[in-house]
Amino acid sequence: MPKRLKKDTPVYFDYKDVKTLQRFINIYGQIEPIGKTGLSAKQQRQLATAIKRARHLALLPFVSQG
Repeated sequence: MPKRLKKDTPVYFDYKDVKTLQRFINIYGQIEPIGKTGLSAKQQRQLATAIKRARHLALLPFVSQG
């Protein structure tokens, strides 16, 4: 599995930045694991929180419609 480069990760995950959050979600709407994202544990928790907030506000789907 290819790890993502550290330099293309934002300093802060914003729940309103849907384009960035979609990079860390697979085709089934699940959050990618830490081994695939290449984030630190703290960044992964912040990412999960941002994705869950975006889902709650209907900015992201809970599951894919595919």
